[in-house]
Amino acid sequence: MSAFLMENLSTIIIGLVLAVIVALIVTKMVKDRKKGKSSCGCGCENCPSSSMCHK
Repeated sequence: MSAFLMENLSTIIIGLVLAVIVALIVTKMVKDRKKGKSSCGCGCENCPSSSMCHK
């Protein structure tokens, strides 16, 4: 078991870092969605699809 961990340590660390980054992004998106912020990053004033988002 120890040999497996030592041989794959860099892969495990990179995988964990990527998992943390993805979790942070998802958390930010959920918080923004609850606050009513747009996911596209622009305002709804000139958006042709604004009627679909805000009924």
